[in-house]
Amino acid sequence: MHDLTILAIIWASVFIAAYLADKTRLTPVLWYLFCGIILVNTTILPKEMPVFITDFADLGIIVIMFALGFEEDTNNFICSIKRSWGIALFGAIAPFVIAYFTALYYWQDHNTALMCGLAMTATAVSLTMVSLKDEGLHGSPAATGIMTSAVLDDIGSLALVAIMVPIATGEATATFSGIAWVLGKAIAFFVMVVIIGNWLFPASQGLLKKIPVLGQINLRGLLSMGKGEYTILSLMLIAVTVGLLAHEFGFHPAIGAYMAGLVVHREYFDFHQEQQVDFYQQAKEMIDNVAFTWIGPVFFITLGAKLIFDLEIFFSVLPESLFLFIALFIGQISSASLAARFTGGFNWPESLMIGFGMLGRAELAFVVMNIAFVQYQIISVEAFYTLMLTCFMLNISVPLTIRWWKTKFAPDG
Repeated sequence: MHDLTILAIIWASVFIAAYLADKTRLTPVLWYLFCGIILVNTTILPKEMPVFITDFADLGIIVIMFALGFEEDTNNFICSIKRSWGIALFGAIAPFVIAYFTALYYWQDHNTALMCGLAMTATAVSLTMVSLKDEGLHGSPAATGIMTSAVLDDIGSLALVAIMVPIATGEATATFSGIAWVLGKAIAFFVMVVIIGNWLFPASQGLLKKIPVLGQINLRGLLSMGKGEYTILSLMLIAVTVGLLAHEFGFHPAIGAYMAGLVVHREYFDFHQEQQVDFYQQAKEMIDNVAFTWIGPVFFITLGAKLIFDLEIFFSVLPESLFLFIALFIGQISSASLAARFTGGFNWPESLMIGFGMLGRAELAFVVMNIAFVQYQIISVEAFYTLMLTCFMLNISVPLTIRWWKTKFAPDG
């Protein structure tokens, strides 16, 4: 099947998902995942996606996260980090412990248990943020708390993956230098984002304005090129570039894209006033259209397509999957909600929303599963299917619980 044929099928399914979302009043993300599952298990889509589609899906999540960061206020994000450390810490410890001991009970292997724990640790923030946006809650304090917690969560999870995977494969042992190297890279990345936002983008201000050539360049000038015709291209370039920078430092590119969106401020769009156009609002609408209508959905459909049913294995691991799902569902919501309430100072409605928002598992979970099952064969096929089914049920829970809690949720309560 031609790569473009696959893309056409995925895009056609976006219309189906949008129609079903409208009729059921559920978030489109839920139906994107459902369409992906149906398409791959009916062999309409291939089990192994071509590189073009996987890269296109990666671009989708990069643009989605950039769009979400673009709408967020930087000061709110920074203040939220101070409130979110407990959510990230306790919201990661609980699922790790639950998955570790559940896997140890079922498969009696410490390496399998370790990889299962790692897979279930990091939150899939992209799914949560899109679900919150669909419900009009993406600008709430709870949404910012979820995002900042997930960023901190990813830092810790990446450090654990970098440290624990070599141990599980027998290739290395944990060392102080190895841990320091991972944490150092995380700090270096965020320092570079601060430099980009505070000095590089407004380069014609402050100390950099004295540097030849560089001092004459700033983001505002780039965005205003061609009477604003290149604004979207400039923003897309920034999102992808900072995403690639994050990838070089060991993060998922989506985290870099979100940070890039955070440091692009509204004042950079104050140009060509004679045209009487709000270039910031225009750019926001166009980026949202790209992110949530025609590129972003490809990510979620291909994510759903990862769940391929083998009925014999499926039914054999269904009890383990249901037990792990229920345990993680209760443990994740409880740990994140209590941490949000007592370490972050969020009210109870916001705390529970944060608990629901931390349920999703996607990018890093699938990276760990790929390492454990495909690359090193650390876990069995039964453990792999258990993790896949658990991830699917947790991901389905995100839009459903957020939609249900919205009727009781009071952002200003």
